[in-house]
Amino acid sequence: MNKWVKRTSILLLGLVLLGIVMTVAGKVLGERKMMRQVAFTMPPLTVAPDASRIEQGRYLYATRGCAECHGGKGAGKVVIRDGGMFVVAPNLTGGANGVTGHYTVEDWVRTVRHGVKPDGRPVLIMPSADYNRMSDEDMAALVSYLQRMPAVAGEKARIEVPMPVTVLYGFDVIKDSAEQIDHQLPPPQALPQEASVAYGAYVANTCIGCHGPQLSGGKIPGGAPTWPAAANLTPGKGSAMARYPTPELFIAMMRSGHRPDGEVISAVMPFGSLGKMNETELRALHAYLRTVPARDSGGR
Repeated sequence: MNKWVKRTSILLLGLVLLGIVMTVAGKVLGERKMMRQVAFTMPPLTVAPDASRIEQGRYLYATRGCAECHGGKGAGKVVIRDGGMFVVAPNLTGGANGVTGHYTVEDWVRTVRHGVKPDGRPVLIMPSADYNRMSDEDMAALVSYLQRMPAVAGEKARIEVPMPVTVLYGFDVIKDSAEQIDHQLPPPQALPQEASVAYGAYVANTCIGCHGPQLSGGKIPGGAPTWPAAANLTPGKGSAMARYPTPELFIAMMRSGHRPDGEVISAVMPFGSLGKMNETELRALHAYLRTVPARDSGGR
C-alpha cells in the first residue's frame, strides 16, 4: 500500500511538473508567435474613389461586422469583457487613439484582407479570414470608405487574454487569421448582386469566422469562454437551418435576432450588422446555405 501511495504521489507530481513546463513553454511560444513577421507578396489594389464606390464601402462596413467591433463611427469599443478576456477594438479614424492615420491603401488591404499589420506582425482577434475572399471591387470600396471616415476620439486598443488562451495559441490550437489565410490565392471575381446561389456563396464568406470554413459550427476558437457554440448552417445533424425552410423566415430571423418561435438568439451573433444586409443578399445567402454539403454540428 505504501509503495502504491508513493508511486501515485510521484506520478501526480510528475504530471504537475509537466503541466507547469507545458504552460511556460506555451506562453513563450504564444508571445513569440504574436511577434512573428508574416511575409508574402501582395498585388496592388487600385482605389479610385467616387460617390457610388464610397457608398458601397459604407454599406459593407455596416453589414460585414466592422461596425460590431469598431463602432458605427469607427472609434472602437469594448468587444469582449468575459472570462478573463478584455478586448477593445482599435479606433480606425484619425482621431485620438486612432491607429490608421498613417495607413496607405496597401496597409489597409494587408490588415483587412490578410490579417497582417503594416509592420508585418499578425493581427489578433480580428477575423480577417472573413474578408480575405472579398473581390477587389468590394475591397476597394471598403478602403475608400475607411479612408474618409471623419476623425473621432476613441478608446485605446487593448487585448488581454487569460494564460490558457495564450498557451493554446502558442501550440497552434488557436490560430490567428494570418495562419488561416492562403495569402497567394487570388481574390474572387466580382459577381452580380442577385439572389443566386453563387452570390450567396460569396456573401457567406462573412460567416466563416464563427461558423467555420465548412459552416458546420462549433466552439468559436479564441472566443470568450461563455460564448455558445456557433450553429450548424449545413443541412447535417443538428442543423439550425431546419427552422428556416423559406427565405422569409430566414430574413425575419436575421432582422430580429429571434427564432420563429420567438426565442432570442445569443447576442454573440452580430445581428446589428447582419440585419442591415439588403434583401437580395439575404435571399442569396439563404439559397446558398440550402445547397452546402451536410455535416454534423461542431465540425466547423
